[in-house]
Amino acid sequence: MSEKREEFNKDNYSADSIQALEGMEHVRMRPSMYIGDTGVRGLHHLVYEVVDNSIDEALAGHCDNITVIINEDNSITTEDDGRGIPVDLHKKEGVSALEVVMTKIGAGGKFDKDSYKVSGGLHGVGVSCVNALSDNLKATVFRKGEIWEQEYEKGKPMYPVKKVGETEKRGTIVTFKPDATIFTQTLEYNYDTLASRLRELAYLNKGITIHLIDKRHKKDDGEFEGETFHSKEGLREFIKFLDGNREPLTKEVIAFEGEKNGVPVEVAMIYNTSYAENLHSYVNNINTHEGGTHLSGFRRGLTHTLKKYADESGMLDKLKFDIAGDDFREGLTAIISVKVQEPQFEGQTKTKLGNREVSAAVSQSVSEMLTDYLEENPDDAKIIVQKVILAAQARHAAQKAREMVQRKTVMSIGGLPGKLSDCSEQDPAKCEVYLVEGDSAGGTAKQGRDRMFQAILPLRGKILNVEKAMTHKVFENEEIKNIFTALGVTIGTEEDSKALNLSKLRYHKIVIMCDADIDGSHIETLILTFFFRYMKELIENGHIYIATPPLFLVKKGAKKEYAWNDEERMALQEQFGDGAKIQRYKGLGEMNAEQLWDTTMNPEFRTLRQIQIDNGVEADRVFSMLMGDEVPPRREFIEKNAIYANIDA
Repeated sequence: MSEKREEFNKDNYSADSIQALEGMEHVRMRPSMYIGDTGVRGLHHLVYEVVDNSIDEALAGHCDNITVIINEDNSITTEDDGRGIPVDLHKKEGVSALEVVMTKIGAGGKFDKDSYKVSGGLHGVGVSCVNALSDNLKATVFRKGEIWEQEYEKGKPMYPVKKVGETEKRGTIVTFKPDATIFTQTLEYNYDTLASRLRELAYLNKGITIHLIDKRHKKDDGEFEGETFHSKEGLREFIKFLDGNREPLTKEVIAFEGEKNGVPVEVAMIYNTSYAENLHSYVNNINTHEGGTHLSGFRRGLTHTLKKYADESGMLDKLKFDIAGDDFREGLTAIISVKVQEPQFEGQTKTKLGNREVSAAVSQSVSEMLTDYLEENPDDAKIIVQKVILAAQARHAAQKAREMVQRKTVMSIGGLPGKLSDCSEQDPAKCEVYLVEGDSAGGTAKQGRDRMFQAILPLRGKILNVEKAMTHKVFENEEIKNIFTALGVTIGTEEDSKALNLSKLRYHKIVIMCDADIDGSHIETLILTFFFRYMKELIENGHIYIATPPLFLVKKGAKKEYAWNDEERMALQEQFGDGAKIQRYKGLGEMNAEQLWDTTMNPEFRTLRQIQIDNGVEADRVFSMLMGDEVPPRREFIEKNAIYANIDA
């Protein structure tokens, strides 16, 4: 490989040599700094940024209705009935305030404390960032009896803000089409992804009505597909929706709403018969999946109050070991939502709250809420404490099982699972391991792989459904122990018994490879459920992938091509003409080693789907529904998604 170098003339180094990227230009050159990525997630994030402006209007008490429309060309229109973005002259910038909001990064009313008490989009990228990353955008404002508008191309105004009519309406309409040169992966919006976020916003901001309309699809009655989201009870309803597939232990949702130390706090929680802990926290409608001071406050308030009640009840007298904080949260689903005027987030991703004053506010709120509930509902209180005691006993048993896993994991190479065919490369960043369904397919994969960087771990049949298993049963399961040991991952520290230690992770790509049939999809989902519940950090850090083996081999004479779906098969049949033969692969074992390498394992030609969690709340709900006891919602989900062979988180 040759490298071309240009001679450097030190005399030419001047102010002109410095490339200053300001505002919109910088957004277009470095979009991932502002919206996370330019894939599916970033594409949908554009919609959330615009909707956040409308939600901010609602939080300030000036907006009741928000409409989001997916247009036929996959452009997006959002409309609200707020005050309308100001259009008068901005003294400092010398142009309309609308143009400033749409074209200046960091501009907006949310930086003026008198305009908004709280706001979600506090990094100031907002709608101007959406404008910069759109091929075209049009803003229409209905304000003080007048209609104003301005259009933009790639963030640049096409003309000054102009008055185009009069109206009795008020509010703002924004229509934008994402730029195909930036969003190269896809420009197609996913209805379910948008619906999940808008439903979430409706629960978090009770009283607001949010409409979603999809003009790409019509129903039998001629109307466009769509939904309306509205919640009267807020988080109480959110908990019922989220826990709808689990069996509740208590009759009612335990909830609190009020203000503590100047911080509006809303909490809702319920105990169920599962063994999973599901805590979801929000700050100004932002899902803080890394937690922060509000989550710490919730845990402290919960543990302190329940511990005090359990001690006073005498139910802990016969317990031979202490109860830990984890025990109070087993089988608990809770949502914590706070509104903070000046939130301090750790990092650029706004996923961990750092405001210390919030911790005490939430802790006091939870303590008061729980104390009242336990006193007023003694039967439920007894059931909760019994659940905590069972959790403590199970934790004690799980600790012993976990220690067995740890001992195997920290041993030398000889301590690796016997079925693991390891790779010779030592750098984890270059290594990948395939979790393969069955010994037969595992044998083929071992023959077809590149031994330098690809390891194979065959799994025997369907692994344990962790959604319905007690923790110690999970750690006692042979296949799960093998996964822990092969990956080199340990779980549990003195501070947090559920913390995952990835420092000795042996492979940075973990690929689930199953048959392309219903059984294979079920096994994929079982494995994904395990990772989601016990190794979520692996998903969050982008280590989990699903392999996509072909469904068909189409051949005629010496010509042969693979097809991954019926559409591709039909196209190849037509291309090859009469006499084409079709081989349907029922499983990985039907391929020889060369075919498996060519189609599914060769990095040059394979397609790996990286598993991402776009919405942790929705992922939690879907896993509990797919792997839980309730059959009707699972059947409905599968029928709706039957076209998709595999289920992604």
